Amino acid sequence: MDWQQSLALSIVAMTAGGFVWARFRPRKPALARTSHCGCHAPGRPGTRDSVVFRARRGEKPQVIFKSR
Repeated sequence: MDWQQSLALSIVAMTAGGFVWARFRPRKPALARTSHCGCHAPGRPGTRDSVVFRARRGEKPQVIFKSR
């Protein structure tokens, strides 16, 4: 085996190792997983703010902020 084959094999092995590490590493809690939209602050139970996204074909997209 010459140096080019060993270099190519090491690159493939490092890439496979990176994919395995990314699959099984411990993850940080993401905002998108703590709520359905990622906009809710878990430490503030009294807030009831919401964001509504509306987009239909042929119409202008709308973003509506509701504060209660």
